[in-house]
Amino acid sequence: MTADLEYQKVCDLDDVWEGEMDVFDVGDNEVLIVHSPGQEIRAFDPTCPHQEFSLADGELENCVLTCSAHLWQFNVLTGEGVNPTGTALKSYPIKIEGDSILVAFPEQKN
Repeated sequence: MTADLEYQKVCDLDDVWEGEMDVFDVGDNEVLIVHSPGQEIRAFDPTCPHQEFSLADGELENCVLTCSAHLWQFNVLTGEGVNPTGTALKSYPIKIEGDSILVAFPEQKN
């Protein structure tokens, strides 16, 4: 249920232009905001599931994010692996309020 999620402001819409991505710190969390061509905005864990390299230095071309470490590729509209298939980025719920991008992070259990 999305009503129970607690959304936190990550950045403004102007901070990530169409065709760009960036990593932001929000409290104890890091989040990769991707603004794909066509105005779609998505939020992902900024770590590649392959060997936990940062996706911050990856390359975004059209709707495909390529990790700079080992060239794994992901569809940024779905988070699903393009090459190889059968893998996926961890995504976060996102919403836009006014000019702000907000993301809900999973509860962290101690």
